[in-house]
Amino acid sequence: MRKLIFISLLCLVPLLFAEAAELNVPEHVTAGSAFSISASGSGSATFYLVGPSLAAKRQVQLGSEIRVAADEIQTEGRYVAVVCGSDGCSSAAFFVTASDPAKISFLLHPSRVPVADRDAINATAFVFDRYYNPVLKPVTVDFQIVPKNGKPFVQTVKATRGVAWMRMSSTPKEGPVKVIAALGEASEPRVIQQVASEACHLRIKATRTAKGVLVETDPVRDCSGNAVPDGTIVSFTAVDANGKSTVDAPVKKGVARTQFPISGRATISVASGVVIGNEIRL
Repeated sequence: MRKLIFISLLCLVPLLFAEAAELNVPEHVTAGSAFSISASGSGSATFYLVGPSLAAKRQVQLGSEIRVAADEIQTEGRYVAVVCGSDGCSSAAFFVTASDPAKISFLLHPSRVPVADRDAINATAFVFDRYYNPVLKPVTVDFQIVPKNGKPFVQTVKATRGVAWMRMSSTPKEGPVKVIAALGEASEPRVIQQVASEACHLRIKATRTAKGVLVETDPVRDCSGNAVPDGTIVSFTAVDANGKSTVDAPVKKGVARTQFPISGRATISVASGVVIGNEIRL
């Protein structure tokens, strides 16, 4: 509360007092760069510097350079310099802008993605200077993609107002994929897990047993040849003289199987999700 009152009083200073000393400040200053303010006049005065994250006060001599230290202007934004002497107060405003890019923050979404999924991965990088001010000028960010199998490759994106963003498709093979956002010496790695997609090219075989008919699939894989995870549901349907019956069986160790109590003629089919496999007639 005291800081707010202090800042409010500083804003009213130029209206309450006649300007005595003339302040010369640069229009723009780079964050973390020390500089000097010249103040006309003579004698001692009180110097105030107010910024987005700073409120400083000290005694100075008019007619000499007022030194502003690098650690006083690390946050970008509008600053107001005020000098109050025996003849009144004067003020001047200047802006602090971000310095060169030095840090990068990186988001990669989602954490798991099916293989060969078009534009499924969202990579977003935020560019900052060493004081964590957003760097709004155009800079180039390299997204390095390192799949588990295959050659690494790079996609280059120009950041707009501090943000570089891209979409990319997942690769055909399952496994971890490392994505690194790099800018100069700054880099941030993230890892995304690629998992098998929907089952593809389902095929079943049937064998008569003493209890009926044993039906099982060939190893269940997606269209890229990756084994689907255990627990994936496969639906078996049998149509015989008694009607239609369906069994949902999970994949275990790459294969799904079930048994129907069929003794006569029957037609058996298989499906998983939207994928339909072959049909067997007994």
